[in-house]
Amino acid sequence: MDSVNVPRKLWEHPDPKSTEMYRLMQEINAKHNLRLNTYWELYQYSITKRAQFWDQAFQFLNLIYSGTYTTVVDESARIDSIPRWFDGVRMNFAENLLYSRIPGKETSKRGLSGKEDGKVALTEVREGYTEVRHVTWGQLRNEVGVLASAMKEHGVKKGDRVVVVASNSVDTLKVFLAVTTLGGLFSSSSTDMGVQGVLQRALQVTPKYIFMDDFAVYNGKTVDLRDKMAEISVGMKDDKEFEGMVSMPRFAQPVDITKVPKTQTLTNFLSKATSKIPDFEPTAFHDPFFIAYSSGTTGIPKCIVHCVGGATLSSAKEGKLHRDMNADSVALQYTTTGWIMYFASVMNLLAGARVVLYDGSPFQPDLTTFIRLIGEQKVTMLGTSPRWMHEMQKNGIAPKDVADLSSLKVVTSTGMVLSDQLFEWFYDVGFPKHVQLANISGGTDLAGCFGQENPLTPVYVGGTQGPSLGTPVAVYDSLIEGGKGIAGAPVEDGTPGELVAPAAFPNMPVYFWNDEDGGRYFSAYFEKYDNVWTHGDFVMIHPVTKALIFLGRADGVLNPSGVRFGSAEIYSVIEGGFPQISDSICVGQRRPSDGDETVMLFLLMKPGENFTTKLVNDVKAAIRKELSARHVPKFVFETPEIPTTVNLKKVELPVKQIVSGKTIKPSGTLLNPKSLDFYYQFAKVEELVEPKSKL
Repeated sequence: MDSVNVPRKLWEHPDPKSTEMYRLMQEINAKHNLRLNTYWELYQYSITKRAQFWDQAFQFLNLIYSGTYTTVVDESARIDSIPRWFDGVRMNFAENLLYSRIPGKETSKRGLSGKEDGKVALTEVREGYTEVRHVTWGQLRNEVGVLASAMKEHGVKKGDRVVVVASNSVDTLKVFLAVTTLGGLFSSSSTDMGVQGVLQRALQVTPKYIFMDDFAVYNGKTVDLRDKMAEISVGMKDDKEFEGMVSMPRFAQPVDITKVPKTQTLTNFLSKATSKIPDFEPTAFHDPFFIAYSSGTTGIPKCIVHCVGGATLSSAKEGKLHRDMNADSVALQYTTTGWIMYFASVMNLLAGARVVLYDGSPFQPDLTTFIRLIGEQKVTMLGTSPRWMHEMQKNGIAPKDVADLSSLKVVTSTGMVLSDQLFEWFYDVGFPKHVQLANISGGTDLAGCFGQENPLTPVYVGGTQGPSLGTPVAVYDSLIEGGKGIAGAPVEDGTPGELVAPAAFPNMPVYFWNDEDGGRYFSAYFEKYDNVWTHGDFVMIHPVTKALIFLGRADGVLNPSGVRFGSAEIYSVIEGGFPQISDSICVGQRRPSDGDETVMLFLLMKPGENFTTKLVNDVKAAIRKELSARHVPKFVFETPEIPTTVNLKKVELPVKQIVSGKTIKPSGTLLNPKSLDFYYQFAKVEELVEPKSKL
C-alpha cells in the first residue's frame, strides 16, 4: 500500500453517537471541561492523562470490586519497574464474569443486569454443528459453585495453580471460573499439543491438579487421549505439589481411566462438594490469576502471569467500548484453549453476552457448515483469522450467500497479517456491507490488543483501525541496535519500525513464573530500548488514516496460518531423538507473493551420517507426536553450515529474510557470514522441489 495515499474506505458506523465509547467521551468532556470530538483526540487524552483516563474508565465500565484507591498509577514510574495500578482495590475475576455490578449501588454490590438465571450464557457446539448444548446463567453459576467447592475440599486455595488440557467446552470454562473463584491461577493447553509440549508448561507452573479431556474430536476424527494422560501423569511424578489428574468426559459416557496413574473421574472429584453457591475469594487488583505461554527462539516457553484487575479492566474496555458488546450480543471466537484468543472469547461474558464455544475444525464436514452455524445462532461478533477467510475466498464461497448474516455486526481477524486483498474480498464478495471488519493485533504478552477496531473512525483497506484506548503506542527506528540504557527514536508516520509502548498500561504481565530476579521479563520486553516495551512487531502508522499497520514479526517467531510458536520447540524434538543430526535451524518463509508463512527446517548432519527421505519423514512424525500437526515444517532440507554469532548462537533472522526473498548485509557479529550464501536458493523453493516441466 502506498503510505501517502488514502486507501479505499470500506465501512463507517451508522450512528457513532449511540456507542458506549462516544458516551464515555462526553462524560470525560463534562467532568474535565474538555472538547474531545474525535477518536484520535480521545486516544491522545487516554495516553497523556493515563491515570485520569483509567480512573474514569474503571468507574464507567462498572466492574464489581471492593476497597478504595487514592492513586490509579504513578505516571512518573519507569515502565520496566512494572508499576502497580489501583492499589487498595480488591476484586474477583470469576465474580465479574458470573455477575454484574448494579449501577448506582455501592461498589461491591452484585446483581444480574443482563445475566438473569434463565437466560442462556453459553452455547457449546461440536465440530460439524452436530451437537448443541445450552447453559443458562443460573446453571453456570451453580455448576461453578459446585466445582469450586469440590476444589476447596481437595485443598485448592488462593495462589494454587490448576492446569487444563482440554477442548473449548463448558467444562473447561467451569474449571477456569472455579479455580479463580478461589483466587487460584488457571492455565490451559489444547488437546492436540504433544506430551512434551504440555509438560514443558506444566512442570514450570507446578499445578495442584491437571484437568484433562478423555477424548478429542478434530477434523472428523475421534482420538482417545488416555495414553497421553498417562504419559503426562508419569511426567509429573517429581512435582511435589501435583496431587493428580481429573478426567473430564468429552461424551455422555465417561470412559474407564483405571489404568491411568494418579487420575480420578470428574464425578468422583465433584462428590466432595458441599455447596453450589460460589464463595468468591477477594483478590487484589494486581494479584495473579492466569498464566499464558509464549515461545521465543530459544529456551522453554515463557510463563506469562497476568493479574486479575489489569486483564479484566482491559477486556472490559475492549469489549464494551471498542466493540460495543452488551447483554444482547452473541460472540463466537474460533480458537483452541492453547491460544490467548480463548481468554478473549470467554471475556465476552463480562458484558453479559452469550458466548458460543465451538470445538473442532471449522471446515468439517464441509466449508459451509460453520457459516450456517453463525447464521442460525444469530452471532453478532465473529472472531476468526485470515486463514479462514482465505479458504473461503479460494473456494469461491461467499458467507453472505450461505446464511442469513443480518445479525452479524463485527468480524474480528487476528493471528497473522490480513492482506489488502482480503479486506476488499470481505466487503465486495464475502460479507454484508453493514459488518465492521475488525483487524486486531496484540497478543499473549498483554492479554489484549495494541491495535484494534473502534466505532468512531472508518475502516480503510489495510491494517488495524488504530491503537487501543489507554495503551501507549509508538513506532521506533528499527535500525538502532539498542541495548541496556540506549534510547530508541520515534520515526515519522508512514515509516516502518519497531512497535513499542513508551509508558505503562494496566494489562502488562505482573511477572513471569520462575523468574525470581525478573531477568527473563526484562529481556523479553525492555532490553532493546531504554524505558520502553518493545513488542517484536514490525509496524507502520498510516500518515493520513492513522491506521496501525502490522507488517510482520520483527524476530524469528514462527507463525504459519496464525499458529505462533518458537523454533526452540522444534529444536528440542530434534535434539531429543535424532543423534545423527548435528544441529538445525528452523525459519519461516513469507515472500511478498505468499498468502501465508511456510516453515522451513534445515538439518546439519553429523560426519558420516546421511540425509535421507526416511529421516525427513521420521523428523516430521516426531514433531507431530511431540508438539502437534501444526508444528510440522512444510520443507525439510540438508544444510552444509548453520550461521552463528561469535558466541556460537545460531542466528535465524538473516536466514528468514533471505528465504523470504531479501538480500541482506551480514552482521559483523557473525562467525561465518559466508554460510548465508547457501540459503538464497530457497527463495525460489518451488524450483528445488517441483519437477521442471518439459517443453
